[in-house]
Amino acid sequence: MDIFLLEDDAAIGMGLTYSLEQEGYGVTLAKSVQEAAAIIDARRFALYILDLTLPDGSGYDICKRIKAQGDLPVIFLTAYDDEVNVVMGLELGADDYISKPFRLKELQARIKSVLRRYHKSGADGVLAAGNLSVNTKEAKVAKRGREIVLTAMEYRLLLTLLHNRGAVLIRNKLLEEIWDIEGDFVGDNTLTVYIKRLRDKIEDDPSNPQIIKTVRGMGYRIDNEK
Repeated sequence: MDIFLLEDDAAIGMGLTYSLEQEGYGVTLAKSVQEAAAIIDARRFALYILDLTLPDGSGYDICKRIKAQGDLPVIFLTAYDDEVNVVMGLELGADDYISKPFRLKELQARIKSVLRRYHKSGADGVLAAGNLSVNTKEAKVAKRGREIVLTAMEYRLLLTLLHNRGAVLIRNKLLEEIWDIEGDFVGDNTLTVYIKRLRDKIEDDPSNPQIIKTVRGMGYRIDNEK
C-alpha cells in the first residue's frame, strides 16, 4: 500500500519514511508544494500525509488538489494545533489531524483508522441507512433523494457510525474515531451536542430517532439493514 508524504523537515521525513516502510507501506516523499503537485498529478496513493507549512506554500493547497481528484484520504501533520487550523483542514476534507511532536504509534493508529473507514465504503462509494444515503466519493448526504448539508464534524460522525453499523460505539471510542485518538479536542458534552444536531438534520422525528439509536449507558448504534 503506497503512502504519499509531504514534509520539508529532512529528519522527520526520513524518520517517517523509514518507520512506515518497516510497517510494510511504500512511501513517496516530497519536500515542497511544487514537488508534491508534480507527483500527485502523475499518480494516486492509498493515503496522503501532508505537512502544513512548506517553503513554497501550504499543505492546504495540496489537499485541495488531492480532493479535486476524488474522495482520497488525507491526514494533516503540522506543528500548528489551534482550533482555526484544525477546522480549516477538516473543512477542506482532511480525514484527520495530528500535531507535532507526535508519537509514531499514534500516527500509525491514525493511518489504520482512516484506511479502515475508507475500505468499509460500498463499491460504488454509497452507504445507506433507511431513507438516508451517503455518497462518500462526493461527500454528499441525501434524505429521500434531497441533499442535506452537514458540517465536517457531523459528516465524520455519521460516516463513523455507518462504517461500524450493527455495533455499539461507546462514547469514548466514538470520540477517538471522529477526532483525536486520545479524545483531546472533543469532549463528552460536545459529542452529545453533535449527535443532537445530526439527528435534527437526518431523523424524521429527532425525539424518537430511528437511524442513530442510543444504547443507554454505553453509546450509539446504527442498525444493520434488515
